[in-house]
Amino acid sequence: MILVTGGTGLLGSHVLFELARQGRKVRAVKRTTSDTAMVRKVFSYYSEVPDELLKNIEWFDADLLDFGAISDALEGINEVYHIGAVVSFYPSDHKAMLKVNIEGTASLVNQCLDKGVEKFCYVSSVATLGRGLNGNPTSEEDYWVTTRKNTIYSVSKYGAEREVWRAMEEGLHAVIVNPAFILGPGFWNDNSGLFRLVWEGLKYYTDGINGYVDARDIARAMIQLMDRNIFNERFLLSAGNISYEQLFGMMAKCLGKPAPAVKIPGIVPEMMWRFEALRTFFTRSTPILTREMAYTMGQKYLYTHDKIKKALDFEFTPLDQSIREICEIYLKELSSTGAVK
Repeated sequence: MILVTGGTGLLGSHVLFELARQGRKVRAVKRTTSDTAMVRKVFSYYSEVPDELLKNIEWFDADLLDFGAISDALEGINEVYHIGAVVSFYPSDHKAMLKVNIEGTASLVNQCLDKGVEKFCYVSSVATLGRGLNGNPTSEEDYWVTTRKNTIYSVSKYGAEREVWRAMEEGLHAVIVNPAFILGPGFWNDNSGLFRLVWEGLKYYTDGINGYVDARDIARAMIQLMDRNIFNERFLLSAGNISYEQLFGMMAKCLGKPAPAVKIPGIVPEMMWRFEALRTFFTRSTPILTREMAYTMGQKYLYTHDKIKKALDFEFTPLDQSIREICEIYLKELSSTGAVK
């Protein structure tokens, strides 16, 4: 049986769908407060019989930091897909993010070693990689560099990844994937929020560049790596690198909206987060823009996908196709609510 953590999130729900579509039996760990309705919605995007596929999923309430509950969840498990993590750029979440992402992963791999779990796949992030030198794209061979510019999220994922590497040295058959920015439908107020912002009339963009990858591609790559018993390695997953101007332009075209036309100079986000920090200090509210967010907005990150393509003869979904299909889902949902006709 397969165990999946983080199954109620954007990537987790896509991994669950791919496993269920293949008829595999899965135990999915979730917090008691997590809602599985979004998982069914994601299943319904790709299948006319989502409830039939959901019968392959056994939900198990547990917190990654609850040693006893995770131990129970691992009973009878021979494969683990560890996707669960806290993702936040807000300072108030930093302590919890470090604890859950690092200590939770350490506890999980330790128990997998104790229980003889046969296979383990960990979802890390491109944030744990160094940057390619001399303008070259970042690859799996670009290693972490400690700097003040690293976000707390990247520090937490790097710490967690180190725990997985340590477990490999102790005998765990594990593989790590490092996805770029994940594109997928359904989580319109969270991971998929860029589509909503463009629909609502986003007017601005920065000159940043980033790598992007379809959630379905990540799910396929993870399962193929596990099925082919490819361990003790990590694989960068990015379909391609495009600018924010290109990204928003493609989204706007598919959504029938004007493309953002005002380029924001790099200094503006830096000024904005400082004003936002001052505002929230006096209002005691949650900042809309943080220092970490502002920094990433203007960066130009390039990634290569050569290693995964060679290892699996893998083909990524073209970014324009991913964006078009996600926009079609978004418009269909808006239409069902009467927001667009």
